[in-house]
Amino acid sequence: MTPTHLPGRVAIPSLPTVLDAFNAAPAKDARRLLLGCLRSPRWAERLTDHRPYPDVDALLAASDEAAYDLTPGDLAQALAEETLPVLPEGIYGAAHTALDAAHAAYEAKFGHVFVICLDDLPPDEALDRVLAGIRSRLANDPEEERVVAAEELRRLARGRLVSTLRGARNCATSHNGAAPGK
Repeated sequence: MTPTHLPGRVAIPSLPTVLDAFNAAPAKDARRLLLGCLRSPRWAERLTDHRPYPDVDALLAASDEAAYDLTPGDLAQALAEETLPVLPEGIYGAAHTALDAAHAAYEAKFGHVFVICLDDLPPDEALDRVLAGIRSRLANDPEEERVVAAEELRRLARGRLVSTLRGARNCATSHNGAAPGK
């Protein structure tokens, strides 16, 4: 049987996706992009080495797994590179004073900045969430806090990775290797 020619029908090849570009990128470029999401060379190397990913969900699952496997040294290195959470504009002076004092107490106790994932949180709730988080986590012992901070870093990396993939899709590629917020 001969195929029927249907006028006006043309096979359209699929367009490359952001994930396709990530999968095909040179290893050093992939690592640089990943280090903008989480400043852990081991995490970035692992995700780079396991390419190609069949879909974004597979990449995110690999990101989570690699973050869960960070050693205490890897975690300390990633935490050393983090910055304080970004809060919305217009926070009044007394709140900044309270926040600065809480951050100082946290850093004195645990030796690194306070990390918290604020994804999907309305901006007007960020200050309250950060202050409540610091206050409650100051009660943790160092080992408990290491576990909580590692989970927050995992969540931050996941959110940054999703944002990076979305940003690349929209041609917003101005990360120049720095972690978001730096």
